[in-house]
Amino acid sequence: MTLSKIDHLQALAARTDLNDKALQAFLDGGGAHGGDKREHVAPYAGISTFLRAPLQQGFADLDLALLGVPFDLAVTNRPGTRFGPQQVREMSVLAAGPKHHVSGTIPAALVRFADCGDVPIASTYDLDQATKEIEAFYHTVIDADVVPLSVGGDHSISYPILKAVGRDAPVGMIHIDAHADTGGPFNGSRFHHGGPFRNAALAGVLDPERVVQIGIRGRAEPHWDFSYDSGMRVIHIEEFYEMGLEAVLAEARKIVGDGPTYISFDVDSIDPAFTPGTGTPETGGLLPREVQALIRGLSGLNLVGGDVVEVSPPFDQTGGTALVGATMLWEILCVLSEAIHAR
Repeated sequence: MTLSKIDHLQALAARTDLNDKALQAFLDGGGAHGGDKREHVAPYAGISTFLRAPLQQGFADLDLALLGVPFDLAVTNRPGTRFGPQQVREMSVLAAGPKHHVSGTIPAALVRFADCGDVPIASTYDLDQATKEIEAFYHTVIDADVVPLSVGGDHSISYPILKAVGRDAPVGMIHIDAHADTGGPFNGSRFHHGGPFRNAALAGVLDPERVVQIGIRGRAEPHWDFSYDSGMRVIHIEEFYEMGLEAVLAEARKIVGDGPTYISFDVDSIDPAFTPGTGTPETGGLLPREVQALIRGLSGLNLVGGDVVEVSPPFDQTGGTALVGATMLWEILCVLSEAIHAR
């Protein structure tokens, strides 16, 4: 190598700014909500928060709140999702931006968001009362005009969340899951994690004709009659691969239209080779990169909230399932921040 070439490489190595001018402007304080002035924190140090968001009590001056719902009273199989928010926080450092490498979105430059802690649930032995407590908390979020992005917890939490999010007008939904979760009462309760979207539709807060359920499969199929009878679009895993990603996205976007739309992602939608840490694993699922592409393809929709559910750390102590959950949380945060900024 010539001396001039080495000098050129040394000059490049000495640079302190980034080729990415948008990200550099954000870090320098030129973003819509100020730059990131924090010192570098090692991934194994500091207080764990969702996606390394600032920790905040209350919802003052926020557009979006990241919330944990440590709850698993409603599982029909393996428990442990009450530990989900804690481990997703721990793995979030490996999943967050600040800039999305595909879309170029910098959420913190578009919206004000924070980790607002966990939903307080006093009734740890009373499923019906706990469901009411979760709903009451989310009404305070909506009253503050803040968009909720939640981490469960089992999938039953989506019902009380939707009771608040859809209280003024029923919402549509993109639902990525192995199970349709529209079952009826089970063992004396209708609030189990296999029935939140039946409950939400019957409560008038979810418009079933604007619901798309993607990745559905497995032995619980006989429980999902309500999905078909109410007009939900069910895309089984086999049809997903027959149609292809782009066709699925086109149909999903057409069905939900420009109305308010919620995203619900269950980690068991993904094959348990990647997400073994969940209560009801179903072999033959989606790949993580396919779910990432699905979520990215929702950009531009009128999104009003979302959740990541069913991470059960006791069944995957490597943290791999929680890492997938944290990664999808990041993907949802990016498209949600775009939607909020566009309003």
